[in-house]
Amino acid sequence: MTAIDGLKPGTWTIDPTHTEVGFVVRHMAISKVRGKFERFEGTITVGERLEDSAVEAAVEVASVNTNQEQRDEHLRTSDFFAAPEHPQMTFVSKSIRVEGEEIRVLGDLTLRGVTKEVEFEVEFGGVTVDGFGNTKAGFEAEAKINRKEFGVSWNAPTEAGGLTLGDEVRITIDGQAAFQA
Repeated sequence: MTAIDGLKPGTWTIDPTHTEVGFVVRHMAISKVRGKFERFEGTITVGERLEDSAVEAAVEVASVNTNQEQRDEHLRTSDFFAAPEHPQMTFVSKSIRVEGEEIRVLGDLTLRGVTKEVEFEVEFGGVTVDGFGNTKAGFEAEAKINRKEFGVSWNAPTEAGGLTLGDEVRITIDGQAAFQA
């Protein structure tokens, strides 16, 4: 694929007011806990061909919000994100490939000082111009990681004999990017 209609080559920045970076993890084997991060930034450099594009992003892990302050405080500790020692989770793309309607972005995700290769499945939403004349692109992206591979191994047994947390974590992005130049 050489291009997507309206997606101009150049620099696009993530619009934090119209983007949500979140995660989902199995809780007590019966439900899921969802959270999001309040502070993050990202740049998408679009090439002449989509495959020649690049993505870089950083998330402040201390900005985690699960709508439960006690849990959020625990997530900031060394049991989970170790926010004081490793304040950011970062992603730097290595390759982009197109498979039919899906876009796959492979890159290095760094969390707690551990870097692993992760692939995001991206659904492109389209391009439009907002009421202020700014060109915006919309997308959704998702990747699955094993939290233990990043040194996040805390868990606790439940009364029923299972564990409190699942190992698989889905990272989700519902995003909008603004064209810069």
